[in-house]
Amino acid sequence: MSSHPSPTTTPNEALRAAPSTTLSTPATKDDARISLRGHVRHTSALVRRNLLWIRQDPESMADALLMPVIFTLLFVFVFGGSIGQALGGGQDRYVQYVIPGMIAMMSMTLSQGVGTGFSQDFNSGVMDRFRSLPIGRGSVLFAKISVELLRMLFATAVLMIVSVAVGFEITNWPGLFAAVALSTAFASSIMWVFLTLGVIMKSAQSVQAMGFLVLFPLQFGSSIFAPTTSMPGWLQAFTDYNPLSTLADAARGLMVGGPVAHDLWVTLGWSVAITAVMAPVAIHKFRTKS
Repeated sequence: MSSHPSPTTTPNEALRAAPSTTLSTPATKDDARISLRGHVRHTSALVRRNLLWIRQDPESMADALLMPVIFTLLFVFVFGGSIGQALGGGQDRYVQYVIPGMIAMMSMTLSQGVGTGFSQDFNSGVMDRFRSLPIGRGSVLFAKISVELLRMLFATAVLMIVSVAVGFEITNWPGLFAAVALSTAFASSIMWVFLTLGVIMKSAQSVQAMGFLVLFPLQFGSSIFAPTTSMPGWLQAFTDYNPLSTLADAARGLMVGGPVAHDLWVTLGWSVAITAVMAPVAIHKFRTKS
């Protein structure tokens, strides 16, 4: 029988149906041997592969669609009245406070999807095929991050539609776009952490469990959902160094007014530092994983 996949074959099935001689293709020993144009071409092809997978499995977009809806309605209508009064207003005041913070939350919550998806690809054998091909190892990782950032931007668009429906007023469009760009930059740095977890941990469930252990303290020990002034002193000290607090405060200042510069530069500093440390680690672990 022919080893060529049929026109209706899915991307994953096509990889599995490739001739066995592909496995003997010498792997690229050093990404530096591949030109920048080659890296871009490889990354583009892998991005297309991941988008095709989403197209064939639309349920994989359920979290990006439902999470912003559920969280917005939950926090606005359950906690909006009481926290809004503490802010000197009511539910309308809380909507203006929490929506910029939830843009920051989207950047962190959806970032763990890149790790679970990466782990699933390893367990299904897809990554073995990728690593047998003469493509840049970094291209595989950059493609994963690119697609997850597109998912995050989709979730942010859904969030803004729901937020307008519950009363959020967009008075500064350039500030909104700047807040989304800042959130995207931070999300891309956090994704390197989850990519590393996706490589070193044995299952997607393990990556997800570890992600929750990281996400919950960072999200709820921050200024995303409520001001930090009423928190105990030791918790306030934690929130001062929590990058999600500075991201939420920067987004709040950009979108509804207030101080921006300090929180903006601190968030960018966190993004650069996390990327500088974790990107080489993720690429090295991916290259050397047996």
